[in-house]
Amino acid sequence: MRYLTDRKRAEGRGAAHVGTEHHWYMQVSSVGLALIVPIFLFVFGRALGSGHEEVIGTFSRPFPAILTALVLIFGMQHFAKGAQMMIEDYFRKSTKKIMIITIIIFSYGLTGVGLYALAKIAL
Repeated sequence: MRYLTDRKRAEGRGAAHVGTEHHWYMQVSSVGLALIVPIFLFVFGRALGSGHEEVIGTFSRPFPAILTALVLIFGMQHFAKGAQMMIEDYFRKSTKKIMIITIIIFSYGLTGVGLYALAKIAL
């Protein structure tokens, strides 16, 4: 007779066998985003409604530019992983694959466009 703990019974039971990794990534990225998004909102809120030159001046400085880039990169990665987990729960077979590919392309595209716009402003 073999004694198995609950953990040993549960390991490798997810559909993709990587559920724990996704869960921990989402937990860590949500904590990181919870720390940097309020700071970003403060910086962005101060620039909102300002003139063109003031906005360019704000985002030309290193701290606001780097903060904006971090929010873009980690926010879109968090979005992509969360959307992938949702799609894996509700879709099956080829529809699931197409939806996941579409979401990943969308998130990378949006990240690229945002970083390009930030680079145009900062430089």
